[in-house]
Amino acid sequence: MHRRLLAVLVPLAVLLVAALGVPLSVTVAEREMQETYVDRLNDVGRFASLAETALSTGRTEALHQELTHYHRLYGIPVAVIDMSGTVLLGPAGAYQEAARAEPALPRIVTAALAGARSEPSWEWAPWDDSALVVAEPVGRDSEVVGTVVTISDLSRTRHRILVRWAQLAGLGLLPLIALVAVAWPVSAWVLRPVRELDAASSRISRGDLTIRADAEAGPVELRRLAESFNTMMDAVENAVQRQRAFVSDASHQLRNPLTSLRLAVESLEPHLRASGDGRQVYDVAVDELKAMQRMLNSLQASARMESIRTASPVDLDAVLATRVDRWQALTATAGQTLAVDVPPGLRLLEPPGGLGSVLDELISNALRLSDARVVEVTARVAPGGAGTGRVARGGASAGPGDASAAGDVVTIAVRDDGQGIDASERAQALRRFWRSPRHQNVPGTGLGLAICADLVGAAGGELRLEEGLPRPDGSGHGFAAVVALPVVPRVASPAGDPAPSQV
Repeated sequence: MHRRLLAVLVPLAVLLVAALGVPLSVTVAEREMQETYVDRLNDVGRFASLAETALSTGRTEALHQELTHYHRLYGIPVAVIDMSGTVLLGPAGAYQEAARAEPALPRIVTAALAGARSEPSWEWAPWDDSALVVAEPVGRDSEVVGTVVTISDLSRTRHRILVRWAQLAGLGLLPLIALVAVAWPVSAWVLRPVRELDAASSRISRGDLTIRADAEAGPVELRRLAESFNTMMDAVENAVQRQRAFVSDASHQLRNPLTSLRLAVESLEPHLRASGDGRQVYDVAVDELKAMQRMLNSLQASARMESIRTASPVDLDAVLATRVDRWQALTATAGQTLAVDVPPGLRLLEPPGGLGSVLDELISNALRLSDARVVEVTARVAPGGAGTGRVARGGASAGPGDASAAGDVVTIAVRDDGQGIDASERAQALRRFWRSPRHQNVPGTGLGLAICADLVGAAGGELRLEEGLPRPDGSGHGFAAVVALPVVPRVASPAGDPAPSQV
């Protein structure tokens, strides 16, 4: 996260350095060019003064020698040009060779012969190889008899400018490097508590209420936030623990009085007359006492299962190996058929309390409530986007037994061809204590599906209700409960055999 902060600070620093450095670099370059131009202008001005005297007196030998010496000393061709453009004095060969590379030279010489001093255009760049041409008229106004022209190679000047620019760039990078050196540890120090809060929130969303944030690291504001976060989690954890303790204690404390009451009511049976309303009232009382006992048992089971909030990886084959025989015996006793279609090798995240308990409840609902003839248990691997609202990775469904794609889910479906429930009742069926009007006289508490949905959700999965198998009479579909749980990929062991990954 501190990299994101640096991603904002570094461009700002670069813009600041550029805003300060570019004008300074341009100023340095202009000053170098101005100094060079002034030097050449002084030189041609002096030579023009000497040339005016030499041409008027006819004594040109000394001036010619001085112009030649100037060229040998500085490497700058300088020549005196007459009105026809012919070189009168100076190193003619060097001048003509340099003149061929300067397309702007004729224009400048023409202007100088007309009596105008050349002005620099300042249209230059350090990477341009054009020379600096300076011309000075010999004579004044209508008495101009020629011009002195210098063609200066600016390679050294450009080299000095580039060196100065490199120095300025280096100096500009120093504060940028200092900013990064300071911002990196500071941003890490500031954002470390934020990352810890994010990790703590993630673990809390998975059901771990014992996690706490570090309230002694980071800035004062983040320490106060961490303290408030920990205080809130203490209150939440205490409230949840008190709620679970109340449910567990209340159901446990009510068990003994309820058992005694049921024994007392059942002891009245020998004293009832065979005919009369007493027998009917007795039966109603016993049935209600049995329903209350089932309710207490469900509440105690709910409190025990919800106290376990840790999900762990499990092999689906191992879970079914301990359950299928029992399911088949139950369905055979009820005159029903159980079909199991589960590919081998599936490994998934088991809900708190055990995947077997969840599947037992779903099978029990199919046997007791649906009046079905066929109960079918299937399992498939699907992309993570299917069923749980997760984003699928890769976009293609994995084949049976391919439980290696991170982010995929295993969907376990328990379907029957019984009565089913209406689509409008499916959302309510996952609420606690809700029961369908058709099942009011069937033993049950309305807690089973709700508890299963909570446990599956604690493992990062989802329990949803769908249409089941088609009914034999063609009047509709039965009931289906689909459990979607995250896949746990297998990793290769050192021996080459697949081994379960750590979760």
